[in-house]
Parts: sequence; C-alpha cells; structure tokens
Amino acid sequence: MEGLIPVWKERGMTSHDCVFKLRKILRMKKIGHSGTLDPDVDGVLPVAIGKATKVIEYMMDSQKTYTGEITIGFSTTTEDSSGEIVERKTIIKTISEKDIDSAISNFIGTIKQTPPMYSAVKIDGKKLYEYAREGKVIDRPSREAMIYSFVRTSKLTINENDKTLSFSFKVVCGKGTYVRTLAVDVGRYLGYPSHMSDLTREASSGFVREEAFTLTELQELMDQEKIEEALLPLERALKKLPRYDLSEGEYLKVKNGSLLTRKQYMKEVEEQIVFYYSDLAVAIYRIHPRKTDYIKPAKVLRNELVV
Repeated sequence: MEGLIPVWKERGMTSHDCVFKLRKILRMKKIGHSGTLDPDVDGVLPVAIGKATKVIEYMMDSQKTYTGEITIGFSTTTEDSSGEIVERKTIIKTISEKDIDSAISNFIGTIKQTPPMYSAVKIDGKKLYEYAREGKVIDRPSREAMIYSFVRTSKLTINENDKTLSFSFKVVCGKGTYVRTLAVDVGRYLGYPSHMSDLTREASSGFVREEAFTLTELQELMDQEKIEEALLPLERALKKLPRYDLSEGEYLKVKNGSLLTRKQYMKEVEEQIVFYYSDLAVAIYRIHPRKTDYIKPAKVLRNELVV
C-alpha cells in the first residue's frame, strides 16, 4: 500500500497519536505526517503511506491555511487557550475594527517570529517545550516566516465579564509559521496581552478539509476493503516542482541514479526537477553540489517499473 491520505485530525489528540491510530487501522508501520498540529487544534493532517513517505519533505514546504480566533485582554504560557494566564490587562478604551485591521496588515509578507517556549524547536539538543515544562525560559533565535494573507473575518465580540475582545481570522502562511505567535504579536501591537483562543487548519500541502477523512471513516473503508478510495498518488505532493517526461532510454539511466547534464534537463532558474515515466514520478534530481554542470538524484521514488 502506498499513497497520500489527507486525514482530519480531531481535537484532543497529538499528531503522533493520530499516526499511531492510523498504523493500527491500516495494519502497517511505514506512515508519516507533514506538519504537526497541537492537541487543541483540529484540521487537515496530510499523511504519507509506504513509499510515499519519501515525499514528505516536499509536502512540508507548501502553504497552509488556518481559521481561528484571537482574544485580546490576557496572554497565556502556551500562547493559546490551554495555558495558564501570564498577564491580564483590562481593555479600557475602545478598539475599533479599523484598529484591528491596521494591526493585522503589519504582519503580511515576510515577518520575523520568536518560537514560543511551548514548541518542538530544538535548542542544544532539547525541545523548547521540555524546557518550558521544567519552568525554564531560554533565549530563542528569531526566524523568518511568510504570511501570504491575514484578514479579520468577523465582527468584534466584547466579553463584559472578563473585559476581553475577540474576533475571527483567516491566515494563509508558509512553513514554520507559528499562528499562536501571530495572535500574541497582534495584541502586542495594540498594546495588550493576547492569545489564540481557537484554531483550525483548513488546508495543508495542497489538501483541503473537504478531501480529508476522519479516522472513523478510514476504519470503515478498511473494514469494507475500500481503503483505496482514500489513497491519493504521491505525485500529488510534487505538482509544484518542474516536470520532465523521460524516454525509455532516459528512464533506464534515471532508475539507476546516473548523473545527467544539467543544461539538457533544467532551466537556469531551477534547482530541482521531477522525472516522470509512464506518467509516474520516478526520481527527483537536483544540482550536483560539486559538479554544477550535472544533476544527481535527490530521491529515487520508483525503480521497479517494467520497461
């Protein structure tokens, strides 16, 4: 069995939990996912099965779409609603929709983010959330993130009991973006502590929520011996890469990992290319690190095709 499955991860489980349960459903071990989702977040979790695990890194490079809610008035240890309150500040002046939209507009394009303490980023061989659980706060280097669009999608809601303000949003971003941190930074721009009070991943790696299967649905398909209905070809993860269709003779070279001349197969602006044979992706080639006039295989995806 091989292919891609867009799984709908439900709240209350980690991405690792989701893959663990899927291994039991499909009765196989070679399964991986692209892009971790926090336990409190639901949404699209693209999963690779069998040989398709070779393309996971190309799935992770794609855009992601989220919808959620930001609450201004208090911040938390985890930057979302699951953490303990760190700072609270009553909203004593009116914050308008125009103020919110103006703040949001400052976080579109290439921005810098500091990874939250409750994240899987490693520093000195240890994950940040492990430091956080020990009550430690350490310096984290900032890194760039790409925000393609970020818009408010609802009216402002005032909670009179705790004097907070909330609104819904939609963001389209690149890999490695911390949406929780976006929520905190918007509040900070307005002069208030804030946090991400709700989040759903609507799309990831080119898959949208309408395509996703719950674990229950996948179990039902497996029981009915119809799991192929959920499997998508690994080529789906490679659509954005340049493509070249091989002749039979060229395929015999590529399947064995031969070096090829760069000029013949790649444009100057391209760094890697997917070779296809009989409409199937067989290898991903990239520029040779030393012999830059040549290209070499980065991944051989299939070498068992019958010619």
